[in-house]
Amino acid sequence: MNEKELAAGLAPTPGYRYAEIVGRELFVAGQVPHDAQGRLVSVGDAFGQAIQCLQNLATIIDCHGFKREHIRRLTIYVVGPQENLAQAWDAVSSHWQARVPPATLLGVGRLGYPEQLVEIDAMIVKSEPA
Repeated sequence: MNEKELAAGLAPTPGYRYAEIVGRELFVAGQVPHDAQGRLVSVGDAFGQAIQCLQNLATIIDCHGFKREHIRRLTIYVVGPQENLAQAWDAVSSHWQARVPPATLLGVGRLGYPEQLVEIDAMIVKSEPA
């Protein structure tokens, strides 16, 4: 399970797959701000955590033969005050150089890991068959 992702430098997951290809779609688990060793990065920093989530998402997209332009929708989940949402959005906007795919920014009560502030989910679809 997750052999491609682990070979690409992502951390092991606790019992779930990172992604699955179905036809021309890549279904991905929400990306968390973990480094290659599985450590939460940028504690207390929504901007830094969002950047790590986006880097992890890019790694998954690359290792499955998809491209960044295949992202059709982003959902950004953020814990905490409005400032955290603004910081996470700033990270997404800077990562995409202000050309963000359709996206939803949501404030939530909590995420899966202690001190996790951000998680990013995406819909990824190739225009042509895989």
